[in-house]
Amino acid sequence: MDREKPMDDDYSKPIRSVSKLQPVDNYLSGSWEALGAGAPVLVALAQLCSQAMVELPAANPPAAEQLAPEAKAILVAARDRGVIELKGVNTAFDPAARLLAVYVELDGTQTIAFRDPENPEVTVSFLEGFRHLCRLGLVMHHIHRDFSLTLLGFQIARTIDRQEVQPWLDKGTEFGLHD
Repeated sequence: MDREKPMDDDYSKPIRSVSKLQPVDNYLSGSWEALGAGAPVLVALAQLCSQAMVELPAANPPAAEQLAPEAKAILVAARDRGVIELKGVNTAFDPAARLLAVYVELDGTQTIAFRDPENPEVTVSFLEGFRHLCRLGLVMHHIHRDFSLTLLGFQIARTIDRQEVQPWLDKGTEFGLHD
C-alpha cells in the first residue's frame, strides 16, 4: 500500500517556477496586462470603427443634430487636428481617476481630457459619446489607443456651433505638453 506524502506546509516556496510557465499561464499573464491597459474596450471600439468603415453607406451620413452633446463636443474639440486618444491613468490612487477617458489634441501643444475623477459619470458619458462616433463612422482607429476623425467626421465637426457645446467642452480639462 502506497503511503501518502505529508502535505508541505511551507508556503514560501512557489508551486512552480516562473521559467516553467505553460502557454496558458503566459496567455493569462498577457491578458492581465491587456486588461490593465483597457484592451477589451479599445478592441471593441476599434471593431466598431472598422465595422462602420465597411458597412455604412456614404450616401446617408448622420446629421449633427442626432448626436449626443458629448459626441458633438468631442467633434468640435477635434475638428482642427482630428487626433483622439483613449487613455487610462492606471497609477492613480482613486479608481474613478483610473478610468479610460477621451483625450483630444486641440493643436500641436494643447490637449483636452474629458475626464472627471470627482464625477465618473462625466468620464463615462464622454466615452459613450466617443462610442457613438465610432459606430457612425465619424472616427477611425489607427493603432493601439490612437484614433482620428474620418473625413466625414471632420465635415460634420465643422458644422457644429462651438457655443452649442461649450457647456460640455467646459467639462474637459485643457493642458499643454509641459503641464
